[in-house]
Amino acid sequence: MYSIFYPPLSSAFIAAMSAANCVMFAQAGLSEARGNNMGYSKFSPSSDDGKQLRLRSRDGMLLIYTPALAAAAAAFGIPGVVVTERCRLLCLALLLHFFKRDFEVLFIHQYSGQIPVESAITISLSYFMSTSIMIYSQYLTQFMQQEPTLDLKYAGVVVFLVGICGNLYHHYLLSKLREKGAPEEESKAYKIPKGGLFGLVICPHYLFEVIGFMGISLISQTLFAFSVMVGTVFYLMGRSYATRKWYLSKFPNFPKQVKALIPYVF
Repeated sequence: MYSIFYPPLSSAFIAAMSAANCVMFAQAGLSEARGNNMGYSKFSPSSDDGKQLRLRSRDGMLLIYTPALAAAAAAFGIPGVVVTERCRLLCLALLLHFFKRDFEVLFIHQYSGQIPVESAITISLSYFMSTSIMIYSQYLTQFMQQEPTLDLKYAGVVVFLVGICGNLYHHYLLSKLREKGAPEEESKAYKIPKGGLFGLVICPHYLFEVIGFMGISLISQTLFAFSVMVGTVFYLMGRSYATRKWYLSKFPNFPKQVKALIPYVF
């Protein structure tokens, strides 16, 4: 096992958060699959009892991603944190990941509706905590005398770049499906996605997000980064399942052979 990962860190907090990551994300993914969706997607209810405080979608998405971006950027300004090459690559990957997300929010995504503040804050805290703890875990590894036998950080960089480029490309394709100023009736505002890997899975952007986090896990080679990757897989499996179910309900001609997340499998 230690040929791939650093030995477990002597931190009860990080050990607890590693386990909690998998459990919480698995529960969130199961909740998504059952229809209890977070309030920032096309298949979430567009109305409520009027008591929920909401943000414009663009503002809500910036609230979700920017604190994690700030945490990754701050690591470069804290003396003694970004010392090893591995830690530098990890922080750079996280910085690029969340910078890309904010870039997409500002310049690529098309929006309709609003995001509940509670949902935005919950997701924002999750990203911020995961990013901060990942960096902290990597910082602690510099005091270890034992390193993984297999050095996978450069392979991780390649995998991460494939993931982030594939995710960006498919987000761009999705943005072209929405007409600016389109009505909020979803069956009118959305079309069945085409191009890229959309002929194989309805959520190739999620598939490439998983690949991106796999790359981050390989760069880090800590158990906490691995738990973030596994948690992401659990959550996006549930979310992609819900997305496919939504398309099936809205479009009678939706191609049944198109899977949710993994080509030919799921």
